[in-house]
Amino acid sequence: MSNTLYERDFYAWASEQAALLRAGKFSAADMENIAEEIESMGRAERNELTNRLAVLLMHLLKWALQPDRRERSWTLTIREQRRQVARNIKQNQSLRPQLEDIMADAYGDAVLAAQREADLPEDVFAANCPWTFDQAMQMELMLDQAA
Repeated sequence: MSNTLYERDFYAWASEQAALLRAGKFSAADMENIAEEIESMGRAERNELTNRLAVLLMHLLKWALQPDRRERSWTLTIREQRRQVARNIKQNQSLRPQLEDIMADAYGDAVLAAQREADLPEDVFAANCPWTFDQAMQMELMLDQAA
């Protein structure tokens, strides 16, 4: 079993790798694990966006499907998630071309969460997300209707 610094003490490994890179000692750096960590950071940004969109879409679904149960907390959650999503996109512009796929992933998660939280049957949900990214981010009229 390998017992490298990368496996034993990630913080120490990261500090060492940063120092090696800053010193231009690329041949001494653990390039394979550095590349893996950079890819992992990119996946984390995409996952964060997917998760934020899932929360947003879940609340939009509940808002649309349960008008009699609308609450101020839903409105605030929708607004908060929109701000977080917008911030994520602003900081990660390269995710924009992936929004269609990300929305599809988020919608699947949102449907499951809405079923659980709102006790709604699966057949009330559209097979595909009923909103585009832009619509989900700018549906202020819908929120102004009640709450």
